[in-house]
Amino acid sequence: QITTVSGNEFLLQSDTDFLILDWFHAIKNAIDRLPKDRSTPRNLEFKLRRSSSIELLNSLDTESKEPKPEHRKSLIFRLNYSASDTNDRNRVKSRLKKFISRRPSLKTLQEKGLIKDQIFGSHLHLVCEHEKSTVPQFVRLCIKAVEKRGLDVDGIYRVSGNLATIQKLRFVVNQEEKLNLDDSQWEDIHVVTGALKMFFRELPEPLFPYCFFEQFVEAIKIQDNATRIKSIRTLVKKLPRPNYDTMKILFEHLKKIAAKESVNLMSTQSLGIVFGPTLLRPEKETGNMAVHMLYQNQIVELMLSEYSKIFGSEED
Repeated sequence: QITTVSGNEFLLQSDTDFLILDWFHAIKNAIDRLPKDRSTPRNLEFKLRRSSSIELLNSLDTESKEPKPEHRKSLIFRLNYSASDTNDRNRVKSRLKKFISRRPSLKTLQEKGLIKDQIFGSHLHLVCEHEKSTVPQFVRLCIKAVEKRGLDVDGIYRVSGNLATIQKLRFVVNQEEKLNLDDSQWEDIHVVTGALKMFFRELPEPLFPYCFFEQFVEAIKIQDNATRIKSIRTLVKKLPRPNYDTMKILFEHLKKIAAKESVNLMSTQSLGIVFGPTLLRPEKETGNMAVHMLYQNQIVELMLSEYSKIFGSEED
């Protein structure tokens, strides 16, 4: 973390020690090359710490060690620099801008193995391949947490959680840190449901793949109910295994939510409104957005109402 005299703060993080040290020396050298004004007192402190609270580089003055959260994997260094000379500040600002602008892209870092594949924003099949499963572990954990302490909560999945806390949970999941949703920092169940919805919303391709969107829309338009259910069932059975298994466990969970409608006020229709646009959408949005949204909601609602017929065995 770099804090400038003007109050600007920059946080540079990496899981790779040598990369952090390169950053540290580059910034230190840039400051050392600045012209020194003897009449202006300057305080320059460098701290380099790891998440385990091991101090790699002590400051000149002895300070008490600050407790560091165990869940942080990255190295954090703080650079406190104070100077009254405007020109010096502008030069530092200019050098930092050039330094930050030269940072490699996320794709480049992933290709070099410096950054692991993330959970949020990754394709469903890639997450499942990485975890050697057909349902993402994060989805299972969220469902378990909601069924443990959220089935009776008024407006579950409809009420929004604190966005900052949801983003914090997203960060923890993406860092592949051990996740315990029973931890007090995730005690608001709306944070868990918000993160689960965000996971599905950020899939590059939705849970209902793009190539199936129009087929599901045509199926929901069928007037005869038995034929409509049969058509939806046929399409669901054609889905890739990760999509089918994840969809099945999610809809089974949402069916339990709807069963508590008298308490949580979340009917199949309400859940359809919440999850319709999240789980299926066209690859390219057209002028029929309102019509599509209606069909999206109806598809989810029907699949919840007729869950056993759609996801059950052939004999059911």
